Amino acid sequence: MTTLIDPSAATEPRSARKVVWASLVGTSLESYDFYVFAYFSAIFAAPLFFPELEPANAVITAFAVLALSYFVRPLGAVIFGNLGDRIGRRRVLLITITLMGVATGAIGLLPSFEAIGLAAPILLTGLRILQGLSLGGEWGGAILVAVEHAEPRKRGLYAAIPQLGSPIGTILTAVLFLVLSATLSPADMLAWGWRVPFLLAFPLLAVSLYLRLAIDETPLFKNLVATDRRERIPVLAVFRRHPVAILVAIGAALLGIGSYSLMNTYTISYGVTALGFSYQDLFVATTIGSLLQLVTIPAFGLLANRIGSARVVIIGALGTALIAFPMYFLLQFATFPILVGTMIVGGILPTLAWAGLGGLMADIFGGPVRYSALAISYAVAAALSGLIPTVTASLSKATDAAWWHPGIVLVTISVITLVSAIVAARWTKPVDETAAA
Repeated sequence: MTTLIDPSAATEPRSARKVVWASLVGTSLESYDFYVFAYFSAIFAAPLFFPELEPANAVITAFAVLALSYFVRPLGAVIFGNLGDRIGRRRVLLITITLMGVATGAIGLLPSFEAIGLAAPILLTGLRILQGLSLGGEWGGAILVAVEHAEPRKRGLYAAIPQLGSPIGTILTAVLFLVLSATLSPADMLAWGWRVPFLLAFPLLAVSLYLRLAIDETPLFKNLVATDRRERIPVLAVFRRHPVAILVAIGAALLGIGSYSLMNTYTISYGVTALGFSYQDLFVATTIGSLLQLVTIPAFGLLANRIGSARVVIIGALGTALIAFPMYFLLQFATFPILVGTMIVGGILPTLAWAGLGGLMADIFGGPVRYSALAISYAVAAALSGLIPTVTASLSKATDAAWWHPGIVLVTISVITLVSAIVAARWTKPVDETAAA
């Protein structure tokens, strides 16, 4: 499948490389802001903001607040996706990074439940909602800024590069918590140390804004403006014309997003409470897995240049489905080498689906509704993925923490992504007929 863009519209190669690296820095900082809360919800949210609840219920409630931000992503996608197709990718990316940075930094300033009572979890929930709205519009814009500046033969790689923001954000978050937990006592961590990663969002926001101000608008969007082909309400046009393509894109995104929710959020809590690992062991293991992604994501992007992004996703989904149950069986032996091996093997195959996702979606959609389509599809998949820690925790409770319970979840989302990617691979041109006109 090839994206239907006028080849003459591609940016000069050197400028395109600058754009894609600037896009990567932006997604890395945005991911850091968002993932700080994912780690936080597994460790600190329950005792600091829900101390009145029984411990197990407090953890589930903390995961529910985490999931809430995923649920509002579709609303953010509707708002910012529509704006991205109307006023441009660059402007929207400036808005989303500002919203995320301010919301994340403000979490670091929040008083605990002990200080202000019920207002604390309410404020925490409100700021998490703002994070979700921001990320709902962020991903699609970051992918399109990279893809729409790239020449056709490099679009698979350029669509994969912004995906590096996820492991980079994970690495920054895990390293910070490792350093803090190694240098501070547990009492100091609960008293003030947990705030440091959130407060760092303010200087990181300044860096990200500086870089994004240097990004030019994409040639495709400039052409849409020049030829007066913008939709009046792009979001409505997406659902009216391409409902099947939206469903396919949602399914294709599920494994790439959902595997993170399962491996890096649920598994941290599960590894400590059921398997007896320390938080330090889990952070080291996830950091090793994320470091590996710094190599595998670009490699899989290069593979997408050769065989197509949809086929890369197919390979990842099929492989993940095959290794899910053996991986969780081995994890029960609770040794650190097995933990690291699980994070590596369990990370490489879903990373194929993650690396190929942006290119797959950009190949499905084109033209006047492209930002809306990518943003909405990704956000709905993220909203569904936000349920994964809560659903898996409930399944653990129902099965008395049987070793296979996370495998059921991982196989399910893998099969959904596999079927969706197979359908996407069968399309030979973007479904947006307006772009083809």
